[in-house]
Amino acid sequence: MLSDRLQQVSAHLPKGVHLLAVSKGHPITSIKSFLDLGQCDFGESRLQEALPKLIALQEFEQLRWHFIGKLQKNKIRRVVRSFAFIHSVDSFDLAQRVSRIAGEENKSPKVMIQVKFREDPTKGGFDPENLCKEWPNLAVLPHMRIVGLMTMSPISVESEERRTLFRECRQLANQLQLPECSMGMSSDWKEALQAGATWLRLGSSLFGQRPNHFNLNTDITKSS
Repeated sequence: MLSDRLQQVSAHLPKGVHLLAVSKGHPITSIKSFLDLGQCDFGESRLQEALPKLIALQEFEQLRWHFIGKLQKNKIRRVVRSFAFIHSVDSFDLAQRVSRIAGEENKSPKVMIQVKFREDPTKGGFDPENLCKEWPNLAVLPHMRIVGLMTMSPISVESEERRTLFRECRQLANQLQLPECSMGMSSDWKEALQAGATWLRLGSSLFGQRPNHFNLNTDITKSS
């Protein structure tokens, strides 16, 4: 049951560590069930799937949406309009665009800078050294608040190496005086927690396996 899964994870979380329920691929009814249990932070990575959910659930003022997917230039405006947190700003160019558009939209999103600590052709992110060089320019961008770093471990990396990678992320965040580290997913959240994560992005650990498909329109009708 959803309540059992939530309790099993929440029991491990110390003060200051937040659970981000990754709801991509899951229906609105499941999100509402977690809202009833007190879970307020939800992550989506596909804008086309996320927007109908945001509209259908807009009455729930306690709900906080996090964008965790690849941030595409042509979708930044809609992301800035709709999401309180953006976890995936992976270049200075994107950061500048987020800053400019947030000003135009009178928004102030909380931003995580995505960093890549190991070679992985499937993932983007700042090289740690380049991030440090760009930091003086990033830190002064207006209309957004950089609150932390985000990273993902390559699938092929073993447990101890993942732990090392996550520690490097925490150390770099500390160096830049950033409080948050968004790291750790369903397969490696315990290693991330030990290394100093403050946001854990969990999908299957909470929701179970994603359904092969769901009819979003039908789900919205059931939820209204």
